[in-house]
Amino acid sequence: MTDTLIILAGGASSRMKNSIDSNLSPEKSAQANERSKGLIEVNGKPFLSYLLDNVLKAGFKNVIIITGENSELFRSTYDKNEEFVGLNIKFATQYIPKERVKPFGTADAVYQSIIQYPELKNKKFCVCNSDNLYSLEVFRLLRKSNYEQALIAYDRDKLLYPKERISRFAIMGFTKNYQLTEIIEKPDQGKISEYKDEKNKVRISMNIFLFDGNIFFKYLEECPIHSERDEKELPSAIMNMISDNHKIYGIPVSENVLDLTSKEDISKLEEQLN
Repeated sequence: MTDTLIILAGGASSRMKNSIDSNLSPEKSAQANERSKGLIEVNGKPFLSYLLDNVLKAGFKNVIIITGENSELFRSTYDKNEEFVGLNIKFATQYIPKERVKPFGTADAVYQSIIQYPELKNKKFCVCNSDNLYSLEVFRLLRKSNYEQALIAYDRDKLLYPKERISRFAIMGFTKNYQLTEIIEKPDQGKISEYKDEKNKVRISMNIFLFDGNIFFKYLEECPIHSERDEKELPSAIMNMISDNHKIYGIPVSENVLDLTSKEDISKLEEQLN
């Protein structure tokens, strides 16, 4: 069990900024082009507030929001926010190396969070994205898990995204007791059925995890740079940890995850969250 969550909000939001939706109002378009995705307003409040509402109800006490170096709007929105009394909200900064123009990836974000809050090296904590709306039940399952380390393993068939997009998602392999064995990027569509679990389901990660800092920090610190995406990514650190015989377990769920990736998602989310 843990009471601490790191929310990843330091990404460059490139897909959001580069997307087009001619039906968006000029105000919403400006937000999509200028703000971090979690701060884009959906039905009058930042998307991240919906996430934090579930986080609070699930019983978390401490939240670390890791942002980019320009974090003034995050801090002014959530520092001492009366809507989330009961959550100790702190901030970390994902600094960009001088030789780069964009952040160094999700593993680097968690690593920098721990460097700035060293107590995380000696405790369990959860990690999730700021642009996915995970359910209250999922947060409860992960927070109360008795596993040392875990991730939510989503049923691929329940994700309500376009099929072409789902086909690009990495899938996961598990033992019979849901110990993670592999993460398969760009899976061969003809071989996906080979990775069905005991419930005859193909499982996908939506980047919500439970880690033990005592174990995982080393693999964040030593995470390699992905050869194609030029970033240090959590799946790479996880696979290196598994190769050293450390365990991480999947918690299977069958539900959709609301997502804010492109401008077209904004109006869809307003309908779904109305």
